[in-house]
Amino acid sequence: MKWERDATFKALADSTRRLILDELSERNEMTLYELTSRLIMEHNLAISRQGIAKHLSVLEEAGLLKSIRKGKYRILKFDNEPLKDLLRGWIE
Repeated sequence: MKWERDATFKALADSTRRLILDELSERNEMTLYELTSRLIMEHNLAISRQGIAKHLSVLEEAGLLKSIRKGKYRILKFDNEPLKDLLRGWIE
């Protein structure tokens, strides 16, 4: 359980990863291309697709992101269950 909490806090510690989660929480799902475009054009983020992929990997390891392959596209979905589990321990 401690490892899961550490992974969640590590994932949330970076402002770019929080921005990615903000974008994904506004929509049910996005492709990697859509996410990259929004981060660059809407938020003026100077980051490569490889840089975003590294952030996505951290989010996925923490369980905050689900990635599904559909043909040649990678569909990304935000999963807030780890956050609920984390807060449930403090709130209840």
